[in-house]
Amino acid sequence: MFLSTKPSAKTELLPEPPPFRGWVLDQSHLTKILLYTAGMVTLLIGMVLAWFMGLPDIRSIDDYRPQVATLILDRNNRPIDSIAKEFRMVIPYAEMPPLLPQAFVAAEDSRFWEHTGLDLWSIIRAAFNNLRAGRRSQGGSTITQQVTRALLLTREKTYLRKIAEAVLSFRLEHVLSKEDILAIYLNEIYLGEGAYGVEAAARTYFGKKASQLTLADISILAGLPQSPTNYSPLRQPEAARARQRYVLNRMAEDGIITVDAARTAFDQGLQLAGDWRKSINGYFAHYVRNQLLTRYSETDLYQKGLTVATTVDSDLQQAAAHAILDGVAKVVGRHPQQATPQGALVALDTASGRIRAMIGGVDFNENQYNRTLQANRQPGSAFKPLLYAAALEKGISPGSVLNDTPLSLPSGNGQSWQPRNFKNEYHRSLPLTEALVHSSNVVAVRLLQQTGLDNLTLLAQKMGVTAPLQPDLTLALGASPVSILEMTAAYTAFANQGMYHAPVGITRISDRDGRVTPWPQSSGRQVISAQTAAWLNGALTQVVRRGTGKNAAGIPGASGKTGTTDNYVDAWFIGSTPDLTAGVWIGYDRNTSLGQGETGGQAAAPVWKNFMQQTLK
Repeated sequence: MFLSTKPSAKTELLPEPPPFRGWVLDQSHLTKILLYTAGMVTLLIGMVLAWFMGLPDIRSIDDYRPQVATLILDRNNRPIDSIAKEFRMVIPYAEMPPLLPQAFVAAEDSRFWEHTGLDLWSIIRAAFNNLRAGRRSQGGSTITQQVTRALLLTREKTYLRKIAEAVLSFRLEHVLSKEDILAIYLNEIYLGEGAYGVEAAARTYFGKKASQLTLADISILAGLPQSPTNYSPLRQPEAARARQRYVLNRMAEDGIITVDAARTAFDQGLQLAGDWRKSINGYFAHYVRNQLLTRYSETDLYQKGLTVATTVDSDLQQAAAHAILDGVAKVVGRHPQQATPQGALVALDTASGRIRAMIGGVDFNENQYNRTLQANRQPGSAFKPLLYAAALEKGISPGSVLNDTPLSLPSGNGQSWQPRNFKNEYHRSLPLTEALVHSSNVVAVRLLQQTGLDNLTLLAQKMGVTAPLQPDLTLALGASPVSILEMTAAYTAFANQGMYHAPVGITRISDRDGRVTPWPQSSGRQVISAQTAAWLNGALTQVVRRGTGKNAAGIPGASGKTGTTDNYVDAWFIGSTPDLTAGVWIGYDRNTSLGQGETGGQAAAPVWKNFMQQTLK
């Protein structure tokens, strides 16, 4: 059966669409288009305005607040190190020698004083030279553009960035003077070797302030912006000299200097100084940084331009580093098959506890672990003077005579503990002074039995020892690990009439605005009587003259004590003069033996003597 295709009378067909006669722009369409266009334009304008609003707003030189270094000074106000992400020290334009900005202008932007941020002639000339060279050999950026490039948040090479660079350049030229723009440029620019700005570069390359630079120095620095690595006077001296010649010629051509002055400066050659940020100061600088973080945030250290005056003495730092290197070399010489051990030395002002030297290892660049602070090591017999002090303070007579015969004590596990004297040498009985001079172990244990563990522990804490101390008789033999710095500080009381001062390394801090904040100093406290201190200082003097510390003899007024741990793992000597107390430790980080016979008297006492001899010079 087939369906009929002829519509019935009741079927209603869809009306045919009218024929297309073209698109008609009626009022409805026009309104939609205008609204859509206005919306897009408004959105675009908003995005552009928001983008421009996000550009750095520099309205005066005071708005320039870059990352700066925290500078660390020694006790004589000489810079010894810095704390920085970008080693920069901001100085005002007025403190720069006149030839310094002129040299950079001659080398980088000779039309700087005439243009308004962009130099079309330089751009055209650079483009022509680049086309002729077939590569990008020249840039047409002005100093103002270089400033904007440094201040923008990104360094991507896009047209949008170029527009931003131009906009900010014009803005800077209208709100800042040329001198202010130059000041920002000369403080901001990277000049190699981690130095940002001319002040940091002057100290890095020449060991002097920017205000002290000669024309020869200035012409070296002014040649660096093009390529700090390729023109580094430290790494590429010949290339640096060639670039220096270019800068001097440009200055002469512009009439800034005479030809004779240019020739004289060039003939002076490279007069470079060693980097003042020597690795020997690294351990102390790390200690200073940790101290600062107790009062400042990490951001403050990179933003506030702090200058930290410290107690350390640069000459004593050199002496301490030399003594440690010489000491470990001699240990290796006696045991050539072994690796080089580590060493640490800290020296304190006897009367105030101020840190004069701190060397925390053989090489800070290789290992930043500060053994004067971070390493708790067994002090061995170097701990005994604290025991003798506790005994005297309890009332034990200085004239006491103690039994120096073998001793056997129950250890609590069914076995006995038998402390032994060095080389199993015994004297039957010893006066208290002689017991300390000969460093008798059995006398020390018997003395602790009379004194009491609690008395010794409390006194050690009063004298600055913060490490937990073992609550057993092995404490008499220095079996409980302690800090080298804390032990050395405790010894200052013996040579200072019983007065103890906590170690301190900072005296004052100033910020970039010149505000000075004093750092709290130790007021000192009487931890033992003057009589006890006098007795101990006298006994420790005898230790140096004829006891275990004989290798430290020869230093006027010297007193001190050696320390040696089982299997010659740790070698100590801590000693004082009326002015200085120093502690020395020699050993391996992993508790390896230094070698047969490497006692505190053999390995550490000569290091102390070497250091003290240098301080006397």
